[in-house]
Amino acid sequence: MSEKPIENNGKAFLVLLLPISFLIIFLVATWRILLAVIFLVIGFKLWQEYQWQQWTVRVNPIFHQLVRENQGRLTPMDLAIKGNFPGTTAKRYLDGKASEFGASILNSEEAGQSYYFITASILGNILDSSEPIKELPAQPVTKTARSLLAPPTLQEEELETESPPQPTHEDAKRSLEKQLVFGSLIQSELAKRLNVYSSTVYKRRNDPEFPEWSRSKDPDGIAWSYSEKTKEFFPVEEEG
Repeated sequence: MSEKPIENNGKAFLVLLLPISFLIIFLVATWRILLAVIFLVIGFKLWQEYQWQQWTVRVNPIFHQLVRENQGRLTPMDLAIKGNFPGTTAKRYLDGKASEFGASILNSEEAGQSYYFITASILGNILDSSEPIKELPAQPVTKTARSLLAPPTLQEEELETESPPQPTHEDAKRSLEKQLVFGSLIQSELAKRLNVYSSTVYKRRNDPEFPEWSRSKDPDGIAWSYSEKTKEFFPVEEEG
């Protein structure tokens, strides 16, 4: 009874020993070839990495230009169109830059994947736009000149304390015509007109409800739309 299990264990050991022996013989006979293949794979990977680094050096100026023009917001399509290379390559490049500079990545159904790179100038504009808009009252000019050494009279003191007249609708219309010399407004100009922060306009500019929202803020009830191409705001023409 005890010889049968021993015989079975010996057969199982032989079954395992044969493949191991063949593997050892194969490695001894082909180790030079395998070592050469490993070195070739490692060398090819290093060459690919070198080629990628050289390519990114040529693309960096295009990337920096788009960051300045788009106020830090980029999509793979923007970079692919500007540099004339595939979108997968542009996405790989932006993923590397996002990891390098700690950029924010947002996904949206309309614009797809967007990368936000915050530079010092963009951050300064955001901080400046966070200050509330303050309008300084206009100082009335007296018609009669007086000496700098002479004390002001009672009448002049009353004129200086009077509040300036509020601009009429015609004055506001003429001001808008001056602003629309080129047919559009930039972000800071529209923010002043709507009496809101520049960052608020920046956040809302791509919303579908932006025209109605801007109409409610505009002193003349004008609706505004944003152009991604020119980065400017245009008045919406109402259908007659």
